[in-house]
Amino acid sequence: MTHPASRPGNDDLAQGRAYTGEGITVYYDARRCLHVANCVRGLPDVFDPARRPWIQPANAGAQAIAAIVRTCPTGALHYVLDTQEAEVPQDPTTITPSPDGPLMIAGNLVIHTPAGEKKDVRAALCRCGHSGNKPYCDGTHKKGGWTSGEAAAGDATGD
Repeated sequence: MTHPASRPGNDDLAQGRAYTGEGITVYYDARRCLHVANCVRGLPDVFDPARRPWIQPANAGAQAIAAIVRTCPTGALHYVLDTQEAEVPQDPTTITPSPDGPLMIAGNLVIHTPAGEKKDVRAALCRCGHSGNKPYCDGTHKKGGWTSGEAAAGDATGD
């Protein structure tokens, strides 16, 4: 069981550009987005890359948006509800290798980055060694032709 004091708080998760709607603020960190597109498929009225701004939280309820944001495997999307309720980490923590891609990790995370320690609830971690945003995956493995040697049962990056 995760102890509330050790979980990432709103300040940890409120990273990137903020998009505010009734009852919720969605944060988007473009450096961590691998275009899995769970958000676009899940709530296309809110998440539409063809519109500006591409995130429009006024187009759905706060709880529906929060549920879709939690499906973002890379941690590029996070939310803070107006009630100040922090996103709860998945328990137990899981690590899923994506064939020819990153390690998808979800849970109560403490990630050591060049900028210091970061608490989070979801991340896509580089395993090719060539990311310009280490320890996070930035998709560089595709340009360099890196492969994991695993059978491609399904690509968690959605590409």
